[in-house]
Amino acid sequence: MFALPLTEHAELRPLDPWRAEEFLAHLDRAREHITPWVSPLFAASDVAGARALLQRYADRWSRDSGGIWGIWLEGTLVGGVLFVSFDPALGVCEAGCWLEPAAEGRGLVTRAIEQIIGWAVKERGIQRVEWRTNARNTRSINAAKRLGMSLDGTLRQAYPGDGGRIDIQVWSVLAEEWRAREAQVTAERAGSAS
Repeated sequence: MFALPLTEHAELRPLDPWRAEEFLAHLDRAREHITPWVSPLFAASDVAGARALLQRYADRWSRDSGGIWGIWLEGTLVGGVLFVSFDPALGVCEAGCWLEPAAEGRGLVTRAIEQIIGWAVKERGIQRVEWRTNARNTRSINAAKRLGMSLDGTLRQAYPGDGGRIDIQVWSVLAEEWRAREAQVTAERAGSAS
């Protein structure tokens, strides 16, 4: 099994279907916090639903059309990142994330998304990475900004929601922008480590 270090106490690992019980326990801790922002299909409420969700992403991974990874902090699953969609033929993918409140403010989402976007751009030749979010989700919008993404526009009333139709913002970063950002971040982190 692989694990990529994100910080001294956190790592990124595949979120496979056999982790359904652990994933459900995590969702139960995060449910109230993430439910306003994630698809109802994502908020599994039992082990069978959690396993089915993880299996859908495992199937997407096997078809080269998506994937999901968990963020573990001190051995506990606290969130994750995913490719909602992934199309290497078009060179376009959509990335996303979620996180428990207790794990916020540590840079975990930024570092985890950096890992998967870097892989997509360098290894798979992805040219455009999208980030779609509810226009009211300030945490997600701030994550897109930290990742160097630009706001492409707003899809007005794109989806039904509890309080009416939801506006979706579309953010993106292009491969050449990502490579420039990656070089700058690497230099900054090297400078702060010395």
